Amino acid sequence: MTATAPAHLDLDALRARFPALRRMHGGHPVAYFDGPGGTQVPLEVAAAIQDYLLHHNANTHWAYPTSEETDALLLAARQALADYLGAAPDEVAFGANMTTLTFHLARALGRGWGPGDEVVVTELDHHANVAPWQAVARERGISLKVVPLVPATGELDLEALERLLTPAVRLLAIGAGSNALGTITDVAAASRMAHRVGALCFVDAVHLAAHGRVDVAAIGCDFLACSSYKFYGPHLGILAARSGIVARLDVPKLRPAPDTPPERLETGTQNHEGIVGPWRPSSSSPRLAPAPPGRPASRTRRTGCTGRGRPWWSASGPACRTSPACAATARPRAGPAPRRSPSPCGTPPRRRWRGTSRRGGCSCLTEISTPRRSWSGWGSLTPAWSAQAARATTRRRKSID
Repeated sequence: MTATAPAHLDLDALRARFPALRRMHGGHPVAYFDGPGGTQVPLEVAAAIQDYLLHHNANTHWAYPTSEETDALLLAARQALADYLGAAPDEVAFGANMTTLTFHLARALGRGWGPGDEVVVTELDHHANVAPWQAVARERGISLKVVPLVPATGELDLEALERLLTPAVRLLAIGAGSNALGTITDVAAASRMAHRVGALCFVDAVHLAAHGRVDVAAIGCDFLACSSYKFYGPHLGILAARSGIVARLDVPKLRPAPDTPPERLETGTQNHEGIVGPWRPSSSSPRLAPAPPGRPASRTRRTGCTGRGRPWWSASGPACRTSPACAATARPRAGPAPRRSPSPCGTPPRRRWRGTSRRGGCSCLTEISTPRRSWSGWGSLTPAWSAQAARATTRRRKSID
C-alpha cells in the first residue's frame, strides 16, 4: 500500500523550502536518511537566524533597542515552545542541546543527593538520558537501577519498573520514544508511579517530539527535554521544567545569571552579561596557583644577571652558570625574591642603565626557576615572553660590553 499526501499539500512547494534537497551527487538528487541525527533546515529558519544576527544581536535585559528586541524574541520563542510542549513560558529553558541541558540539570539535582539515594534509568533510553545520571552516581555515591527491556515486544517491563521504584529513589529518567526501535512508552503512567514514591520524573522526548504530540501537563512529569534540530529547527536543546522545582535547585551558575526560572538554567547564554565587573580574588585567595597534573611546578628560563633590582634569582640552584663568584654565593630561596638584590657576583657597575644604578651589574647568563602563578597575582611565563626577555638581555649585554 502506497502512502499518499493530502490533496491540499503541495509537496513540490514544500520541498522547495529545503535547499538541501536540491543537492546532487553523481548526477542524482540526494535522499537524506539520517533524520534521527538531525533534520535539514528550511529557508524560514535560516532567514530568521540571519536576520537576528545581522540586525538584533545583543545581550539581554538592557535598555537599548537591540537588547529589548532580543528580550522580545526570547519571550516569543519560549511562548512558541510552551505551546508546542503543553508547558508554561516560564518553564521553558534553552541550552546547547538536550545532552548538555541534561548534564547541567543532573549536576544541580545531584548536589542534594548522596549515598543511599537511587536513580532509575532504562535499557530503552538513548545515551543522553543515561550518561548524565551515571556521572552523578560516580560523583555523589548514589545507586543506579536499570529497568529491563522485554526482547519479545521491544517495550519496557513496567512491572519491573514498579518494583524498582522504592522510597529511596530520587528520580526516574525515562524516554518517551526509542530512537532504536521506535517504541512509544507510556511515560504518563511511569510518571505517576514515580510520584507515588516521592520521586521526580525526567522524560526524554527527543525522539517523540518530532512525530507525536507532547503535552507536559498531561504526562505529569517534572522535566521534559527535546531538541529543536530534530524537527527542522536550529541546533538547540529545550528543557521544560517545573518552575517551583527549578527555583529550589542549587544550580551551578555565574553570579550575574538570574536566580529565577527559566533563565536560572541558562548559565551559558547572554543573560545579564556584564552587570557586575570581572571577578577579583578575595584577600584570602591564594597567590600561587597549583601546577596542572603532569606538568612541572616551575619552569626555568635563561637570562642575564643584570643586578637591576629585579628578582633575578634561582629557586633551585646557582644564580649564574659562568661566574665562579655567583656560583659560590648563590643560595636557593623560598618565596618571591626581594625587589632589589645586588648581583651575587659582586661585580662593580660598569655604567648607568636608563638612570638606574646597576648594582654589581654582572652580564653572565643566569638560570632562573619561577613558580607557575595564577593571573590573579603574578602572571605567568610564556614562550613569547621568554624569547622577548632573551632578546632584551642580548641587547643589554652588548650595550654594557
